[in-house]
Amino acid sequence: MLSPDPAVAGRRAAAEARASLGDELPSFGVLFASEHFLGSAEALMAAVTAEAGSFPLIGCVAEGVVGGAREVESGPAVSLWLAAGLGPVETFAMKFLRTRSGGAVAGYRFEPGRPGVHLMICDPSFPADDLLAHLNQNVAGTVVMGGLASGGVLRESRLFLDGEVLSGGAVGAHLPAAGVRTLVSQGCRPVGDPFTVTRAEGNLVQELGGQPPLVRLRELAADLPAHDRDLLAQGLHVGMAINEYRSERQQGDFLIRGFVGADPESGAIAVGDAVEVGQTLQFHIRDAASADEDLRRTLQQEAAALGGRKAAGALLFTCNGRGSRLFSEPSHDAGLLAEKLGDVPVAGFFCAGELGPVGGQNYLHGFTASIALFPGA
Repeated sequence: MLSPDPAVAGRRAAAEARASLGDELPSFGVLFASEHFLGSAEALMAAVTAEAGSFPLIGCVAEGVVGGAREVESGPAVSLWLAAGLGPVETFAMKFLRTRSGGAVAGYRFEPGRPGVHLMICDPSFPADDLLAHLNQNVAGTVVMGGLASGGVLRESRLFLDGEVLSGGAVGAHLPAAGVRTLVSQGCRPVGDPFTVTRAEGNLVQELGGQPPLVRLRELAADLPAHDRDLLAQGLHVGMAINEYRSERQQGDFLIRGFVGADPESGAIAVGDAVEVGQTLQFHIRDAASADEDLRRTLQQEAAALGGRKAAGALLFTCNGRGSRLFSEPSHDAGLLAEKLGDVPVAGFFCAGELGPVGGQNYLHGFTASIALFPGA
């Protein structure tokens, strides 16, 4: 068990991470700490800096921490991930500023066409979904990976930026030349048939294939086996097709959004994103088996793409609704990553929302495992 003393824990994590680089100097670091260190985040950061030196670094205090093939959901834990040779890494902080017209995000300027990946870790009150929507529409080619900090009481957060500790906003790093691969496993599987949205307004779906969505849903429930019908009752999800031109769609071909509510009188349903007439929607369900299958498939495809090369490292942003809340075995996501990609240096945390691209657009997800994979030479 790791010591809850921030000085001891920080020095130990830094010494082990620093030793893994040998004689190379770190060019970037990511630090995650369990919520046991919420009140001592400054002391932890100071201990890490004293032991490992100064370099670009981001991170946060979180509900649970990932290190290697292990996920620690209870007990004190610190995970420090260091990388060398990434080239110039630019770290930044962002804040949400309220204005008369609503608000604005300030502190960093995203520029169109910049290569590489932006890693971001946000306070849960930071408008990450609005920022991502802005980037999708106005800053073409920007790729964002990361998550919302989950540790603390009453949504209190601690974010790490270089040698400092922030209590809100967002911290990030632009990695211009790392060749990072982005993997997003949404953990749901489609059921029934896909339908075209024939009437909608905002996030309200009024007709699917000419019929009220609740009619389609009742027809689906009647045809499902008992196990899937139970899953449908426990938590309905909606998949929005990523590519409307694909003739056949499978698990992973949809952007998953939650079911918000329904109007029994009209048969309309509300979902967790704006919907447009002409889009293809399909109902989805989620359970441990579906989440395992989706992540397993994603990692197997990536292992094949690597062609026998070993990954240099990975950052895992997994939902706090996964882990022991979903899977019967411990350390499921981190363990599966190790099983499929080998003994890769991994750090991560349990998020209150995950950031990652699907279909070339950036989104805020739930119940997702988002992985930033650093290929080896």
